Amino acid sequence: MEVLHPRCAGLDVHKETVVACVRIVSGGEVSRAVRTFETTTARLIELAEWLEASGCTQTAMEATGVYWKPVWQVLAGGGFGLVLANASHVKNVPGRKTDVNDATWLAELLAHGLIRASFVPGPEIQELRGLLRTRKQLVREKASHVQRLQKTLEEANIKLESVLSDVMGRSGRAMIQALIAGETDPAKLAALAHPKVRAPQARLREALRGRVKPHHRFLLGLHLQQIAALDAGIAAIDREVGVSELSAQVILSEIGTDMSRFATPAHLRSWAGLCPRNDESAGKRRSTRLRTGAPWLKATLVQCGWAAARTKATYLNAQFVRLRTRRGPKKAVCAVAASILTAAYHMLKDGTFYADLGAAHFDRRRPDAQARRLVKRLADLGFSVELKSPIAAS
Repeated sequence: MEVLHPRCAGLDVHKETVVACVRIVSGGEVSRAVRTFETTTARLIELAEWLEASGCTQTAMEATGVYWKPVWQVLAGGGFGLVLANASHVKNVPGRKTDVNDATWLAELLAHGLIRASFVPGPEIQELRGLLRTRKQLVREKASHVQRLQKTLEEANIKLESVLSDVMGRSGRAMIQALIAGETDPAKLAALAHPKVRAPQARLREALRGRVKPHHRFLLGLHLQQIAALDAGIAAIDREVGVSELSAQVILSEIGTDMSRFATPAHLRSWAGLCPRNDESAGKRRSTRLRTGAPWLKATLVQCGWAAARTKATYLNAQFVRLRTRRGPKKAVCAVAASILTAAYHMLKDGTFYADLGAAHFDRRRPDAQARRLVKRLADLGFSVELKSPIAAS
């Protein structure tokens, strides 16, 4: 097999140590040297110096949690060609699993160009990615505490969720704080509702007639404190990145701004996991499920897809409605998410602005198909229709 990198290294990265294997081809002979370094900054600098002294031009490591990031940052300043490998793509032979073998195997794969490099954005994008991923985690934690708070209310037979659209809104918070303070009169609690609350006072009083015990008040106060702290953290990140551009910032933090690494929009959609997986055997397609891709990016794009599907008189809304009847809402929204990512690709690559194709795009593209659908719909309603072209009618 052809050797693409005669001087390269494989790194098996752990929390406290890095096992490095340098592979050198000289005069048709292969030599290897293996050393172990601690992951302190001083020892990582020593690792970089050793690789440089060995004449390494390419270095590969697995994406192991967050442990690879400090190693990458130190080596990035040394002029090496760095490759980050997906651990599932470079599995070693079963039964031969040691740190030295793993490092040697990575070096062997790298030497022959058999490692598909994972995308690692620049430092600024990585910082933005860290902020926005933390924000998403805080939002998830907040949702968990809200669910626990609602469970505590239900246990005390307080039916706030039945009368308020948002339990954590202004009215809900005021009522919960009053419950924590010891108020039990349903009339006084119902009077705390904002004037815009649609539920009548009689229904509010009935929903607030429960059996709140001291341990319920303690749990409600605890969850409310956690929710307030998480809200403060989310607000701080929003001020840092700009909340009005949040979704765009998330997408940028995941895909970067350089689209040259993706040959076509289809390559980007595949990397994001917004296309069907290849699962075929004996000429039959076994599965059309979406392939595994970038989970943070996919989740954000699907959220954007749901929002776009609810925006009337747009291309994305028309696409969602058109696909929903045939494929169901989940597959339809994934198609909308793929369209959003495709538009982002062209905007970043070509420097163009987004131009909506309009809600009538599909009708303009295939008027005959639209006519057939309308005729079929009228036929289902019991009407007989005869179509005539404008030229024949005139």
